[in-house]
Amino acid sequence: MTKPLTMSQVQPKITLQWRAYFEMTKPKVVALMLLTVLVGMCLAVPGIVPLQPLVAGMAGIAMMAGAAAAFNHLIDRKIDGLMARTYNRPLPKGKISTTKATTFAVSLGTLGFVVLYTLVNPLTAWLTFASLIGYALVYTAYLKRATSQNIVIGGLAGAMPPLLGWTAITNELHGYALLLVIIIFTWTPPHFWALAIHRRKEYAKVDIPMLPVTHGVEFTKTCILLYTILLAIACLLPVLVGMCGPIYLVGSTLLSCGFIYKAWQLKFHDYPELSMQVFKFSIYHLMVLFIVLLVDHYFWVTA
Repeated sequence: MTKPLTMSQVQPKITLQWRAYFEMTKPKVVALMLLTVLVGMCLAVPGIVPLQPLVAGMAGIAMMAGAAAAFNHLIDRKIDGLMARTYNRPLPKGKISTTKATTFAVSLGTLGFVVLYTLVNPLTAWLTFASLIGYALVYTAYLKRATSQNIVIGGLAGAMPPLLGWTAITNELHGYALLLVIIIFTWTPPHFWALAIHRRKEYAKVDIPMLPVTHGVEFTKTCILLYTILLAIACLLPVLVGMCGPIYLVGSTLLSCGFIYKAWQLKFHDYPELSMQVFKFSIYHLMVLFIVLLVDHYFWVTA
């Protein structure tokens, strides 16, 4: 006869399950995304952001972003188990069943949509839903396996957060918010291609046509360098239209020069682990860029 589990045996199982579900939401990626959502919200109004759309908007968008990440885990579970970077994820390790993961993703996404639709506005709810479909289905299920330009085309879904933040506060689309989308859209390829160079053998192993696999490392390095230059131009657009002031101009210029320099190093003076350094620098680049946007906005509001 099987002995019942004691509380000391049940507690670690509950903890492990909770951590596994949390890991499926890609919390670090969502945290960076929420920073851009918050900046989009703050830039949408001259003063203090209204509390309800701020809290409900951040919560609803976070839940739907977490759901999209969970769907990504589900769709990629087989190739994740073959790659060193991802084989420890919950699904390949069997920490969560496919059925439970699907239920979790659908439930989290539905709850997020309801929060946005009822407590924020329908426009933000549907735009966030479109982003979820774009990332989970269009990119992960199709583009990722279909073309070397997967991250370029699919990057639009990941570039939407500041627009979602803007619409959550204003309930309307605005050209300024679209400029922020353009910045992240242009930032995504050099960010991800740097990682793809480092992991190219793993992508080749699972037949994912990332650019370094299909066109070679040197071609990818050239594309990264060209995209960092294009990104520098995109980062100037908010200044050119009068959206931002000199604080942002100086900050974004320094960040752009740093990114271009790292991309130049990668192309002409490469050394082991440099591609991962470029990848990590790109994360800090986006994070600091949006913080500078926020500082610039409130400095000129209070000045």
